[in-house]
Amino acid sequence: WGRGFEGGGPQLELLRRLAHWMLKEPDLEEENLTASAVGQVVTLTRRTILDTPPADVTITAPDGTVSQLALPQASPGKYEAVWNAPMLGLYRLQQGDLARVVAVGPSAPKEFEETIANGTALTPVVTASRGGILPLEAGMPDIRQVREGRPAAGRGWIGVVPRGAYVTGDVQVSALLPAWLWLLLAALTAVAAWTVEGRRGGRVV
Repeated sequence: WGRGFEGGGPQLELLRRLAHWMLKEPDLEEENLTASAVGQVVTLTRRTILDTPPADVTITAPDGTVSQLALPQASPGKYEAVWNAPMLGLYRLQQGDLARVVAVGPSAPKEFEETIANGTALTPVVTASRGGILPLEAGMPDIRQVREGRPAAGRGWIGVVPRGAYVTGDVQVSALLPAWLWLLLAALTAVAAWTVEGRRGGRVV
């Protein structure tokens, strides 16, 4: 096809579709809608091969409110808009048959505010229980049982107060054998005993 044998053929289209099918890459889609969020700023990008501009994007906010957003043309086949999300949460984007979901969160989440472990927040609780805070850098501490009111931590060890508290979630009682089998065994035992006694009685007579 590429050399024009017998008129050639659509080799470029075939290769494009084959690469698309093998790679399974969304970026190779002719019609694609993407959204990325940095803080509360969301960038929406629509790529299309159609000559007509795409319809507005329907945005569903976390509280259920629905709004429309037009995407101006940034370059041939590419439409893009920057939108400020009014609240944090999960937003659903719909444009024709294309649907996307984007999560809008804080630029500095709480789990990244203090990445160095320290026991400052737990100090009041630890002091009240006479416990301790030990770094794992020195190795895994030994675990001991201590009485209530006694120190519950020391050099290389931490204590656990046995409370004896438990909750029974469920109790199931099952018979070892079914009732009819017990009855059968009892009957066989009675017959065997009667037979043995009968034989002994006959010998005595």
